[in-house]
Amino acid sequence: MRSLAPNGLARAAVRFKPASFAGTFVALAMAALIVSACGILLETGVRASVPPERYAKAQVVAAADPYAHYVTGSGENRVDNSALLPDTARLDAKYAAEAAQVPGVERVVADLAFPVRDGDRQLTAHGWGSAVLSGDRLAAGSAPGAGEVVLDRAAARAAGVAPGDRITLTLAGGEQEFRVAGVTGGSAATAWFADAQAPALAGHPGKADAIAVLAAPGADPRAIAAGVEKVLAGSGAQVRTGDGRGAVEEPRLGFAQEALTGIGGSFGGIAGMVAVFTAAGTVALSVAQRAREFALLRAIGATPRQIRRAVAAEALLVAPLAGVLGCLPGIALAHWWFGELKGRGAVPEAVELHVSWVPLAVAVGAGLLTALAAGWLAGRRPAKTRPGQALTEASVERLRPGVVRTVLGIGALVGGGFFASLAASSAGDEAAEASLGIVMLFMLAVALLGPLVARLCAALFGLPLRGGSAAASLAAANSRTNARRLASAITPIVLAMAFASTLVFMHTSESHAAAEQLREGLTADHVVTHPGGLPADAAGRAARTPGVDAAVGLLSTQVLVPAGSGGDRWLQGAAAQGISGSGAELAKVQDLDVREGSLDRVGKDRVAIDGTLARSAGVKTGDRLELHLPDGTRTRPEVVAVYGRGLGLAQVTMDRASLAPHVTSAFDSTLLVRGGDARALRPLGEVTDRSGYAAARNVDRELNAWANYVMAAVLGGFAATAAVNTLVMTVLDRRRELGTLRLIGSTRRQVMRMIRWEGLLVSAAGVVLGSAIAAATLIPMTRGLTGQAPYVPPLVYGSFAAAAVALGLLAVSLPARAALRDRKA
Repeated sequence: MRSLAPNGLARAAVRFKPASFAGTFVALAMAALIVSACGILLETGVRASVPPERYAKAQVVAAADPYAHYVTGSGENRVDNSALLPDTARLDAKYAAEAAQVPGVERVVADLAFPVRDGDRQLTAHGWGSAVLSGDRLAAGSAPGAGEVVLDRAAARAAGVAPGDRITLTLAGGEQEFRVAGVTGGSAATAWFADAQAPALAGHPGKADAIAVLAAPGADPRAIAAGVEKVLAGSGAQVRTGDGRGAVEEPRLGFAQEALTGIGGSFGGIAGMVAVFTAAGTVALSVAQRAREFALLRAIGATPRQIRRAVAAEALLVAPLAGVLGCLPGIALAHWWFGELKGRGAVPEAVELHVSWVPLAVAVGAGLLTALAAGWLAGRRPAKTRPGQALTEASVERLRPGVVRTVLGIGALVGGGFFASLAASSAGDEAAEASLGIVMLFMLAVALLGPLVARLCAALFGLPLRGGSAAASLAAANSRTNARRLASAITPIVLAMAFASTLVFMHTSESHAAAEQLREGLTADHVVTHPGGLPADAAGRAARTPGVDAAVGLLSTQVLVPAGSGGDRWLQGAAAQGISGSGAELAKVQDLDVREGSLDRVGKDRVAIDGTLARSAGVKTGDRLELHLPDGTRTRPEVVAVYGRGLGLAQVTMDRASLAPHVTSAFDSTLLVRGGDARALRPLGEVTDRSGYAAARNVDRELNAWANYVMAAVLGGFAATAAVNTLVMTVLDRRRELGTLRLIGSTRRQVMRMIRWEGLLVSAAGVVLGSAIAAATLIPMTRGLTGQAPYVPPLVYGSFAAAAVALGLLAVSLPARAALRDRKA
């Protein structure tokens, strides 16, 4: 470590050449910002927990595994590809009686929750035995029996009922009348039914969401948990204690953990690599700009070891402070990001952001290692140059990149082309995953082959400049001669354009295709919805309305389908709709664009699926499709039809009766009606037409896509800052050149025109290359996801290009103006 201690040479370099080190400082600080923010979210996702509230009185809680498991391979190659279930997995209520026999157990509750409605008021229903968990007690009346209900005080007051009155509640199966047996003192919009009747009313007879175990006074909860585990052995259920109980009562916790680890891990990995990669390029540029100084040191007798030590010491002077200062806005970014996730319901309110020293130390350490590695690599050549040749080589730019760099660059280019062809032949998530490799490999190729790419850009984009004014012609000659400097300036702009375009236009393409399919596929005259959902008998009631030709209720949810090819398969989420009528009736209200088979055969053990999903799952009509229903139940229905509008409507279509027992809320989300009068349908819910429903669906899709824009803003903003930083460094390094131009008679205006033409050339080259990389990524990806070409809104793309050009011009104009004001220039 002593050899790396900052020496006088390093301190003097930082003191007297602050411009070069300011750019390095900014790049390393930005890298620390990205790495620390994503690291904080990742750690929060790993550590996320919810303290128990409903199950606080139960020392032990047993629940089914919330994940579906898809195992591939065997032995050492065995891989468990698990996916979080879309709905609550349930276990047999019979285990409650067996758990009650465990020594030390005072009481066991087979708990379940399901929605019911009192008019437009939403209530949460339980079995009466669950009241002990919430501490609710009767304020009047008695416990419920068969055909009876107990309401909390607020619900009873809102309904205007008292014990002994009758009340009509809407369940998923339809309206049903109950006698009000009692009223509790609570105000949580809750209804309690008899324990024997509640599972059947919920649509899950013999099942429970969880089994809550209350320990007797003085009993050991660990011993009880061990006893319950023996009772549940072989059932696949999990026994929870401590904060693990909160995960059972808060099903969104699993989704929150996936969202946070996905952003912090997957996106954070990509963003971290980009940040480190860009910072390394800035450090290398800073070292390269001082090649003349290192050459002079070699000429006066400095050893290679002294040169390398000076570069390493400079990194130790700059990197730690830059990393620490970068972590401060990184913490602020993590707080804002986490708050946005929580505000949109992706993270439960009880989950707190976890900020520890670990991600901050990683961010600072990554910046330090980046600076050391990049400085060492960039300093190898000036350190190894013979003293007699040092000044000569420093004054002449190398025309060709190194052999290793060229080979790696060509390899990255070939790899990007391979992934592009792979994405073009894939479907669904497989196409999207392949596309991530495309943009990264093409970006790596641009960076490695930078001087060659820059020379090509200078030759092509410089053609119109050569025939222009003297300033334009000089800008073209400068760009062609200083290819390495040009490459350093182009790469960040390419990065910003490629990533921002890919992330934003991936969403616009998918949304545009979905909206188009929805508009073309929805053929119903009326669409009926209700905030609390529609009961199963709503379709029958609508069908009996005068003038109605067809009425189909849709129960919307998600299922899991094995996707991929060969041994690389995983569980992919797919939107599913359960239809209340026949396939023939569905065809009157939805045009799914059937391409194989017939919707008439959709029914028990028979489904229709979207063509993209069929390709991804590797099935066709007549095959059996492996399905994990929302609660994890496995089934293998026959595929009887393949259609083309699944992205806008639903990827899986099945009969409602097969789907309803496997969801918590079996209320239909939508009722599609052909014919009839809207006024006659209004008692069922809110009635709109096709265009109004499609517009509402599109708004929901846009609101759910904010994550893509945030990621684009983070990566694009970082890359744009890096581009400005690099351009400023290159211009400030040219003080001597600009001063020489002034000395030979060029006016300040002519020099500024030359600089602006160079900035325009750099920006245009970066926009074109970045757009080409984005197109190479988006075209195969969107064809795999939507079957269509990318949808690129002209105004959005134009704003990206204009922003890149404006930043480029601003980043060269301001430092050039400052340099020209310097008397030494």
